[in-house]
Amino acid sequence: MGAKASKLSKDDLTSLKQSTYFDRREIQQWHKGFLRDCPNGHLTRDDFVRIYKQFFPFGEPEDFANHLFTAFDKDNNGFIEFKEFITVLSTTSRGTLEEKLVWAFQLYDINHDGYITYDEMLTIVSSVYKMMGSMVQLGKDEATPELRVKNIFSLMDKDQDGYITLGEFREGSKVDPSIISALNLYDGLV
Repeated sequence: MGAKASKLSKDDLTSLKQSTYFDRREIQQWHKGFLRDCPNGHLTRDDFVRIYKQFFPFGEPEDFANHLFTAFDKDNNGFIEFKEFITVLSTTSRGTLEEKLVWAFQLYDINHDGYITYDEMLTIVSSVYKMMGSMVQLGKDEATPELRVKNIFSLMDKDQDGYITLGEFREGSKVDPSIISALNLYDGLV
């Protein structure tokens, strides 16, 4: 977007309308807000982490925000452009359950090899626990990230090979209502 960050071109608007669940007016409103917060059209990692710190003042959101930033920054150029931002927002807020599952799977699959390992899941779950801090009280079987990941793996890793495939993730998510409710967290917000 560079120098053209101040206004969406007609082609960009048409493309985003076709590739997201937002209409023209909503895209323009989101773009206006994005430019208000990021006048140069780029959201940096530091700014993204700073925003997350505002939303989670009682925890330590830095690790999770960094993982999430990577999931947003599809072209790995070190910043989030509006197109990347609105595409993820569309998926997480209005996407189908399948789209949300694929997006969540990609978030957990840190090295993007098509599998979620125990360590990858532990990294993400630990970052969520740190981010939430003392805001949420969990049951004994989920009191630590390790217990939560162990429970998820026993539910999802059906062939017990130490990896969760996208298929296993889909099936396991249908069995664990907490995963579906986490995926639906953003429904109706926009």
